[in-house]
Amino acid sequence: MNRHLQHILDTLLQIEAISDEQKSTLNKSLKDVDKELTILEFKLDRTEKVKRTTAILLEETIEELELKRKAIEETNSALQRSLGELKATQAQLIQQEKLASLGQLTAGIAHEIKNPLNFVNNFSEVSIEIIGETLEEMEKREGRDETLIQENLEDIQSNLQKIHEHGSRANSIVTSMLQHSREGTGKKEPTDLNALIQEYVNLSFHGMRAGKNPINVEIVLDLDPDVKEVSLVKEDFTRVIINLCNNAFDAMKSVKTLHAASLRVSTKKQGDKITIEVSDNGPGIPDEIKDKILQPFFTTKKGTEGTGLGLSITHDIVKAHGGELKVESKKGEETTFLIYL
Repeated sequence: MNRHLQHILDTLLQIEAISDEQKSTLNKSLKDVDKELTILEFKLDRTEKVKRTTAILLEETIEELELKRKAIEETNSALQRSLGELKATQAQLIQQEKLASLGQLTAGIAHEIKNPLNFVNNFSEVSIEIIGETLEEMEKREGRDETLIQENLEDIQSNLQKIHEHGSRANSIVTSMLQHSREGTGKKEPTDLNALIQEYVNLSFHGMRAGKNPINVEIVLDLDPDVKEVSLVKEDFTRVIINLCNNAFDAMKSVKTLHAASLRVSTKKQGDKITIEVSDNGPGIPDEIKDKILQPFFTTKKGTEGTGLGLSITHDIVKAHGGELKVESKKGEETTFLIYL
């Protein structure tokens, strides 16, 4: 028993005025108190041990957390460096994709520009001959044919108009190439959408024909005359048309079909909404990859043939114009890309 309680008990037992029954009761009560005190002492001792153990564990945990914090900081720094390198690599790949499409576009431009230049050269040669003939006629002192001179001058005037027309066409093609290659202002400007589509579908086609493994493709344009000028970042949106056409040509190259390859591009105005459809009758897109084709770096091309950024860039440009790009496909039959503006 606790020595203090034992002292109290001994003192109480010496008091004669207390009966034996009361002494027995006091003895029992004091023993119960002693028992409870013993339990409390045990609990307090255990609590102290737990506190000391907890303090040690807490100190170790703080040290461990500090080490982990430093490790996380180092990991974050490494991730920041990796992210910077990844962004730089992505920017390079996007630039490569732009250069690839520019290269194909340039091939189409070389073909397209040849026609107006041939006209310019031919009309120039004819005009030179007519001028020589006219000068000879004008040098005659007698028997000068004024009617012939007048007709020749009219022919020269007509030829010069043709030269100007085809020269302007050549200039337009070169301007298209420059607009496609430069970064541009990024500002939207009113643009003749149908004319832009016609221009770049044609250039993309001739680019494919001038490249590796050309195929014969029927180009069908169904352009709604109600589609007038649309607010576009022209140098960006030309890439949309180029990328979708290139994608269609590549798809149709990949299979041998019983029917002739065909690319159909259409526009449709409904209220204040415009829909652009680019359809090919190639192999279609398997369902298992349909949701992936617009993701960056996803490509079905082998090796280093594709970066997987063409359709991703197209998707981003359409979204930047407040539009939506969707894909519909029937395996073995056709694929249609729909742009809603």
